[in-house]
Amino acid sequence: MSKVLTVSPEDLLDHIKMSCQIPNILEAIATRKIVENEAKQAAIEIGLEELQRAADQLRLANQLLKAEDTWAWLEKHYISLDDFEKIVETSLLSTKLANHLFANKVEAFFYAHQLDYVGAVTYEVILDDEDLALELFYALQEGEISFQEIARQYIENIEIRRAGGYQGMRLRKDFRPEIAAAVFAANPPQILKPITTPKGVHIIAVEEIIKPQLDEQRQMEIIGELFANWLKTQIATISIEANLTKLVTSETSKDIVIKESELRSHTISPKS
Repeated sequence: MSKVLTVSPEDLLDHIKMSCQIPNILEAIATRKIVENEAKQAAIEIGLEELQRAADQLRLANQLLKAEDTWAWLEKHYISLDDFEKIVETSLLSTKLANHLFANKVEAFFYAHQLDYVGAVTYEVILDDEDLALELFYALQEGEISFQEIARQYIENIEIRRAGGYQGMRLRKDFRPEIAAAVFAANPPQILKPITTPKGVHIIAVEEIIKPQLDEQRQMEIIGELFANWLKTQIATISIEANLTKLVTSETSKDIVIKESELRSHTISPKS
């Protein structure tokens, strides 16, 4: 028979303190309150249907496909059905508030920062020897060796070596400044002259420069970025005071019992 270890609310608070998580938790609490207050002022409301859709999406994201999976997940995280609804509502409020504040600013922001969204498809090999890098670069220029052969010989990471040094599509911000300047001035397909950084000497093949498109995914990314920056600004303007000396009541540590009758009484309910 396994032993039972009882953890009290005081134990939880002590652990949070000792693991130095208090500042992050306080900021998260402040963020939630800011969202709730701003959404209320903006008269943002959430309908039952969109609340249910968001709940279903959250369950799907956590692979809670059956009712029993959801009950087990709620018990594991000490969350009641009311808590679950609050989680869904808070997430939905954040999304709706972000769209309310910034949806009409996306296009102007995108065109003002268009260069930041230009992408480049590259292959890369990093060497320690500058002379060797130059030798290989000129061999590439003369067609004496292929980039894939260089990758097979000089890349240690197995997966990257198998992919011939493929780095995927990356934005300007994903490159070091000195590399970005050369990559985005290239005329693909082009092998760049070796570039030295603190990481080593880079031989880079630029396969393609991809012009940015303001599609739905990009719009969501920009709204998210603007909203995150706005929240940081809001947090910076307030002073957070926490009273951590008061003992947490035993009410918060009660066991959660899930019954089938509760399932039927809530709007957001796990489906079988």
